[in-house]
Formats: sequence, C-alpha cells, structure tokens
Amino acid sequence: MELMISFALSTLRHRKAGFAGAFVALLCAAALVTACGLLLETGLRGGAAPERYAGAPVIVAGDQFVRRTVRDDDGEVKTKAKALSERRWIPASVAAELARTPGVERVVPEVTFPVGAALGHGWESAALTPFTLASGRAPKADDEVVVDARYEGRALTVGSRRYRVVGVTAQALPSQDTVFFSTREARRLAGRPGQVSAIGVFPAVDVAVKGAVAYTGDERGTVEFLGAEQARVMLISLGGALGGTSLLVAILVVVGTFALSVQQRQRELALLRAVAATPRQIRKLLGGEALLISLAAGVPGSLAGILLGFWLRSRFVALGAMPDNLGLVVSPFPVVAALLATVAAAWAAARVTARRTARIRPVEALGEAAMERPKLPWGRLLAGVLALAGGVVLTIVLSNLNTEAASSPVTMLTALVWTIAVALLGPALARLVMALPVRAPGAGGYLAAANLRANTARMAAVITPLSLMVAMTCTILFVQTTMGQAAADQAATGIRADHVLGPGAPAAVRTVPGVRATTDVLRTSVRIDLERYAAQAVTPEGLDQTMDLGVRAGSLQGFGERSVAVSSTAAERLGVTVGSALTLTLGDGTPASLRVAAVYARGLAFGDLTLHHALVAGHVDDPRGTLLVAGGDRAALERAAGGAPVEYPAEITMSNAAVNYVAMGLIVAFCAIAVVNTLAMSTAGRARELTLLRLVGTTRRQVLRMLRVETATAVLVAVALGTGVSLVTLSAFSRGMTGSALPSVPPLTYLVVVAVAAALALAATALPARLVLRRRPDGAIGARE
Repeated sequence: MELMISFALSTLRHRKAGFAGAFVALLCAAALVTACGLLLETGLRGGAAPERYAGAPVIVAGDQFVRRTVRDDDGEVKTKAKALSERRWIPASVAAELARTPGVERVVPEVTFPVGAALGHGWESAALTPFTLASGRAPKADDEVVVDARYEGRALTVGSRRYRVVGVTAQALPSQDTVFFSTREARRLAGRPGQVSAIGVFPAVDVAVKGAVAYTGDERGTVEFLGAEQARVMLISLGGALGGTSLLVAILVVVGTFALSVQQRQRELALLRAVAATPRQIRKLLGGEALLISLAAGVPGSLAGILLGFWLRSRFVALGAMPDNLGLVVSPFPVVAALLATVAAAWAAARVTARRTARIRPVEALGEAAMERPKLPWGRLLAGVLALAGGVVLTIVLSNLNTEAASSPVTMLTALVWTIAVALLGPALARLVMALPVRAPGAGGYLAAANLRANTARMAAVITPLSLMVAMTCTILFVQTTMGQAAADQAATGIRADHVLGPGAPAAVRTVPGVRATTDVLRTSVRIDLERYAAQAVTPEGLDQTMDLGVRAGSLQGFGERSVAVSSTAAERLGVTVGSALTLTLGDGTPASLRVAAVYARGLAFGDLTLHHALVAGHVDDPRGTLLVAGGDRAALERAAGGAPVEYPAEITMSNAAVNYVAMGLIVAFCAIAVVNTLAMSTAGRARELTLLRLVGTTRRQVLRMLRVETATAVLVAVALGTGVSLVTLSAFSRGMTGSALPSVPPLTYLVVVAVAAALALAATALPARLVLRRRPDGAIGARE
C-alpha cells in the first residue's frame, strides 16, 4: 500500500495539469457542503442575542409554540411543537403573581406594538434594556413621547394623532427604532386590554407561572425576535435540502471529472497492466491518487466553506430572512463532515471509474486503450435504466404535491435524478446524436464529425456538466416564475378594487366622494394540526365589489366571525367541504372553531384560508393592513391618505424566492465551474492529438474550428437534454402547485441561460486550445499528456 501511495504521489507531481480539474471540483464541493452544514447547525443550535431585553435577567412571556400530543405507531406518546407566527400575549395579572414570588425584587411589564417603522413601548419598560435619558424627561401626558438616540424631530404622528417629543434616550438599539409612550397611552395603542407582551423579572430567580414561560440567556432573544425561530426553521430546511442536493451534485461532478481523467490516461494505465501490474494495484493507485487529491482540496475547501457560510448569512440578513443577531454557529462538525464526504466521494469515484481498466487482461490492455468500447457496460446500462425509472417515479410524485414544503426538495431531486440518468446513458445518447447525417462544412467540420463519432465517451463527459448546469439553472429560475406568474394572474383577475392603499390608511379615505365599498385585508398564518397555512382576514361588507376569490362552492353571503372560506387546494388537503367544521390555531396561539362557508379557486393570490377581519385583528402583531377601495377619485384618495395608492401585495406561495435564488445559485455556480473545469481538462488532455494534427498539415485555424464545432455540438445536445429535464420537472411541479402543466418560462431569461452556457463552454475550450497550439509542433509531439 505504501508503495502505491508513493507511486500515486509521483504521478501527481508529474501530472499537475491533469489533476488540476479534479482538485478544483473537490475544493468547490468541500466549500459548498461546509457552508450548508454551517447553515444546518445554526438552525439546530443557533440563538438570537437579546437587545431590548438585554438588561432583564429573566423574561416571562407567552409560549411561542403551538403544541400537540400524538401517539406514534409504537404507542409512545410524544409532544410536537411548531412556532407561532404572531406574538402570544399573557394576562397583565401575571405581573402581580410574579411580584409575590420569593426572591423577586422587581417586575417590569412590557407592551410592544408597531409605530410606523419603529416599535412602541410604555416608558415603564425602559429598564428592560436599560434605556436612560440623555436629555429631556419621561413622558407623563398621553400626548408625550420619548424617542431613541437615532430619532430626529420634535414631533411624532401616529395615525391622526400628533405627539410631542419630550425626551431623547442615550441609547439606540442596533436593529430596531424605539418610541416610548406613557404607560396608559401605550396600553391603549397596543389594543390588548388586560394583556402584556412580556414581563421582566429582577433579579435572576426561578419563576413558574401557569400559562407563561420564563426565558433566560439567549432565549430572551428568541421571544424578542419572533423571526429568529422562523429563521432557524428555514435554515434547518434550507441547509438540509441544499446540503443534500449539493452533495449529490458534487458526487456527479467528481465522478465525471475522475472518469475523464482516467479516460485520458488509458494508455498509461494499460501500459501498467501490460507490465504485470495487477487489477488490485491499479485500483490502489487510483484510490491513492484520489485520497491525496481529496485531502489536498478538502482541507482548504472546507475552510473556504466557513467564509462562504458567513457570506450566505449576510445575504439572508440583507434579504430579511433572518435577524442580524442570529449568529452563524461555527464548529468543527461541518468542516469534518465536508472533508470526510469529499474524501469518500473522490475515493468512490476513482474506484468506480477504474473498474473496467483494472479488469482487462494484460495482453488486451494496449488495444483497449486505443479503441473505444462500442457498447455500454451492463452495469452502467442497468444503473441508467434505474435512474430513468427513478426520474419517472419522482415526476409522478411531484405532480401530486401541492405544498411548498413538500415540493421544493422533491423538485431539485427530480431534476438531479433525470440528469444522473443522462450522465449514465451519455455515451449511448452521444452515439445516437452522431448517427444523424449532419456535418459542418470545411476541413474543421469534417475533423469534428470524425472526432465526435470516434470518441463519444469524451463527448458524453462534456455533455454531463453542461446539461446539469442548464437543467438546474432552468429549474431553479422557472420554479419561481411559474409560481409568481400564477399568483399574479390570480390577483389580477381576483382584485376588483379600483385602488389599493397601504398599511395605516386613515378612516377619511372611506368617506371620499365616489367610494362605493372598502375592504380591510390582513395577512397572517394559522396552524391546523400543526401545519402552517397562509391566511387573509377581510371585512365582508362590500367584498363582492373589491375582491373575487373565485368561489366554486358555497357562498360568502352572511360571512361572519365563525365562518371560514378555504381554497380548493387546502380543502383537498384538509378533507373539508362546505358546512364542515374546522378547528384552527390563530397566529398568536388562540384556538378557533369555525364552519366552512365557501371553497374558492384563487388560493395562490389570496391565501389558503380567508377569515373574518374581526376574528383576526386582535391576534396579530401589526393590525394595520391593506385597504381595497372600489370607486373614488385617485387624487382625492391620495389627499385623504397622505400618500399614493400602492400595488396590491399578492401573496405568493413560494415566499422565499430571493433566499432560494441565493442558496440554489451556489449549486448553479458549482455546475458552471464544473463545465469550465471539464472542458478545460478535455481540451488540455488532447495536446498530443492536436499537435499531431498540426504535424500532418492541419492549420491552426482549422484545428480551432474543429474544436469550436465539437463544443457547439456538445452545447446543442446538452441544452436539449437539460431543457428536456427541466421542462419535465417544471411541468410536474406546475401541475401539482397550480393545477396547470404549463410552467411560466420567460423566453429572454431562457435565452440568457443558453447563451451563458455556450459562452462558458466555448471559452473553456478556446483558451487551453490556444495555449496548446502555441507550442512548436515538432517539439511538442513527445511531450507528456
């Protein structure tokens, strides 16, 4: 073994260029897997540091989870929990109960509510940070406020009421602007009589109150930043799905890279067999090379993955998908896991690609190296057929999935399995293509056609990363456009209102001359059996003049606080019809028992459920919603509203589109690197062939034309295959999510994808070819391959 490792090290030293491609592929794979592991670990173990509650050792607040006790198949009782989307408030009387607890010296109740882009509180809760006054005094009257150090101005307007700034704090929180009101005014503006959002307890003592939870340490940040828990769930889901997809893509790319490397070394390996090297020794040699390359690439790649993880976190923070104070958890586990995965993938790839070369008999070795095998090995053919069958099964499954959580990972997996089938059956597909009677004119075209027919395995190795890049890019991009277009179409058809006003529209707009009807709309989410459903709450008066949900069954006439309308997709999932009872949990954990009044079609634009505004308004953190207005003059509405009407924010089911673009874009970038890597390796490995062509009289221009024709052919085949894979996947996805098998594919975007793939392929071929052709033909023929 030591001898073969030494031999492998020697071959690496003398064939640096040949192994550079494998090194790059493994380095990128290690970085990608490490970054995904960091996201996953942050979701599992991360915590948000408190800001507003940093000065209170204990925060008592509502349980921010909805829980359900279930019994599994083994009879074991378990409790499952899911995060609430809104803040659960607790009775104000809990403060008095806490004050009587032994060891408690002081309790500070807190209310939190939106004030424009800031958060409002009562001045009594300033000690929770703590906030101190830099100038002025505390608010005493109901029309007085204290603002934080970032605020500029002497007055503040909330709705139609104007407040005087009587004090400025010495502090300002990093991620939130703060406004303090008098205690009585804060309780009025919060709109939750007899309730508080949290209670600070001093000093740090153990407290227990029925119906509330005590939070300490970073748990205080979780209750302060409700988005932190949702971000952790997102990171777990995204990190797991992205990590799994990345690993599969990495294995596919690394196997292709090693296959090309071994193919280029057929003569060398055949010569070793001819001089009595055993199959076991050949396998050890290639395994040793893979081990050395993977370690050399995996260590810096894993460390680079840490930097990539920090970059991903910064993008997610910028997109608002996670709070800034949810720090990235960095530990050795993702780094070690990525390194082990990289080594295992490289070793397995090398052993798989070496099986045929190692098994041939010594007397056949040189002949096998000179001629391409006319048929696929039975093992590869069987694996390709199984991959095709897997692609068909996943496509059928995907066409029946109608939720984002279920369809997103299956969509990527479906595209990947189809691409694996293409990779396994690549040589057969290449031979099929080259059997077509098509040939480019001129000597370069003739040589290209001859080369492609004689070496379909090399063409297949080039097609695989190209088709993977096109398939993954189109799938990632057009999943979002398909959902976005479907939601936009439903919103355009379903909104009958002439004007749409943003949050906080004053009551004066309802009395503008010509206004026939107005509808208040709130967006929230609810839980049914722990599953999350997007919901809207509306005022039913005049709803038929402002909104058309596309009711298929039932009616919205007489729609009351105990009524619910359900989208057809949600009704199918829940198994309910008109008249069915439906029990759900509102965003803040409040249970509600309702009756299904109608089933409607336009769930992508208007949410899975439609509830009565009065039922929901008191159970959301921000009761300001959108106002739909039928009739009225635009200019008059602008004057009454103090601002211009805004576009209706149709809720799209794929709500994390930007996050998905950033995350999955890394896989696309990896595929692009694999394309450049493979083509550069393929061209550089043909130095002897290109030099020989120059020696027999072929001009430099003809050689370059030959390579361009070969690359163009590979691009056309790869684009056709990648497009076919993505269309099959997208059609299944669209069928399940929108009911239509026709995905939305913007032609210009698709042409850009194709143009980028072609440009990368041509550049990756032309640059190494020009370097090879710079050598003198008579001096380069004896150079190493």
